[in-house]
Amino acid sequence: MKGIFVTGTDTSCGKTEIALALMEALRQSGAAVLGMKPVASGCELTPEGLRNEDARRLQAQGSHQVPYAQVNLYAFEPPIAPHIAADQAGVRIEPEVIAAAAESLAAKSDFLVVEGVGGWRVPLGPSLFASDLPLVLDLPVVLVSGLRLGCINHSLLTAESIRVSGARLAGWVANQIDPDMPVRDENLATLAALIEAPCLGLVPRMSCPKPRRAAAHLDLTSLLAS
Repeated sequence: MKGIFVTGTDTSCGKTEIALALMEALRQSGAAVLGMKPVASGCELTPEGLRNEDARRLQAQGSHQVPYAQVNLYAFEPPIAPHIAADQAGVRIEPEVIAAAAESLAAKSDFLVVEGVGGWRVPLGPSLFASDLPLVLDLPVVLVSGLRLGCINHSLLTAESIRVSGARLAGWVANQIDPDMPVRDENLATLAALIEAPCLGLVPRMSCPKPRRAAAHLDLTSLLAS
């Protein structure tokens, strides 16, 4: 399938905002795009069942509408680590189920954007991690680096783990979490020099982030060429 797996340096680095911006930029390039968040915790109980706000936004950003159940297969109510939430719910997260749903969505689009849950090495079960999903789906990875104090260490550790896992790091996006981050440009230069993948853009801090505004700060030339 043609697509990317979006991961991040941690659980609050802005993966969803960047995933939405990537979807918007891909749509602007002429591609039919669908989004997917296979596993989500912190879901709201609605008359239709458990719903996750990030997954809903990915669903809405798609080039055409698909059922929510295909976008978010495993939804858990408590805002806790997904493997603990799954254990409490008596549910086993099955990578084969995720792969089948992803293939179905990929068949309905030109490009599939799959957002992970939490950070790269978040457990999904006793022997399953978020880092296993791009290998199961055979998708390259885009890393979202949340720009704030500590981002160099977090980004380099995550990039190294992606490489060691056997997945391909297709690029990374700098997302400015801290608007007053000191020596931001020096941090960016360090990351650009040490991460062995192209930077797809720097997305500034926005008081009201919108996919179109964020997409304007992305350059997907290298991603589309790969």
